[in-house]
Amino acid sequence: MLLNLPLSRSKLDRAAHLRADSAGLEELWRAAKVISMVGDKFKTNPHGLAYLDPLSANGERYFLGLDETGIPYFVIHHSTSETDLADYQSLRTIGANLNDLEIGAAVHALALTQWHEAHQRCAKCGETTHPTFAGAVRECDKCGASHHPRTDPAIIVLVKDNKNRILLGRQKIWPAKRFSTFAGFVEPGESFESCVIREVAEECGGKVTEMKYLGSQPWPFPASIMIAYEATISNPDAVKADGEEIEEIVWLTREELLAQTTSGELLLPPIISVARAMINAWYGPDAAAELQGGESWRN
Repeated sequence: MLLNLPLSRSKLDRAAHLRADSAGLEELWRAAKVISMVGDKFKTNPHGLAYLDPLSANGERYFLGLDETGIPYFVIHHSTSETDLADYQSLRTIGANLNDLEIGAAVHALALTQWHEAHQRCAKCGETTHPTFAGAVRECDKCGASHHPRTDPAIIVLVKDNKNRILLGRQKIWPAKRFSTFAGFVEPGESFESCVIREVAEECGGKVTEMKYLGSQPWPFPASIMIAYEATISNPDAVKADGEEIEEIVWLTREELLAQTTSGELLLPPIISVARAMINAWYGPDAAAELQGGESWRN
């Protein structure tokens, strides 16, 4: 069974067929719910996302889609702002509290706005570009080349042994005591499965003998998608941290994981991460209630 991953929830119809209809988009805009973003942060209120009045909203706007009742969603984005940003928060902070509709809109908005901000120049001739197709494309002002958003695939893997213990590792850049699963970007010409085998071997020396696909989740920080696997290795006693990316590893039973998270000796990944979902699924149905901590992010 595939995992129910936090950022994969979405009830927003992207309605790609509407992106080329300029007149139709203008009509949709007048009835839209408008998400406001500055940089990589969202305007919020105590209930979730705070929506702007489309008649008074200014800035570069991108179409996100329609909800189940046909209400359109757009995002207005500013790279920087001189206004008070006290009500603006990161998706890392608010993601766990958003409903299925808002999380789908927010993930799309974050990925799209970060791509636009990073691709102001044409990759072919170096000239400026402008958004078109409601924000789904950037077009070069000189050569006319069309540029589309890209997503970087990365595998993430929960390593196990034949005793059903899990192996967690700690990166040097993480907060103290934070441990998580292993992950890495898929290289050119590499399959997901080959990437799992390579990353486990590189980061801890494990030899993968079995693997199972668990699901995928967008990770727009800024442009990744995480492809999740569970993998069993044949040499649990021989593994060790690579000393470069991973500085420490630890084998854990369910009882040991509970004891160490309860005492604060070990911190788990954040609630919205794929890693936390994989660990919780392995731990069992009481994970949400029993496994504490995990909302501190990297240093």
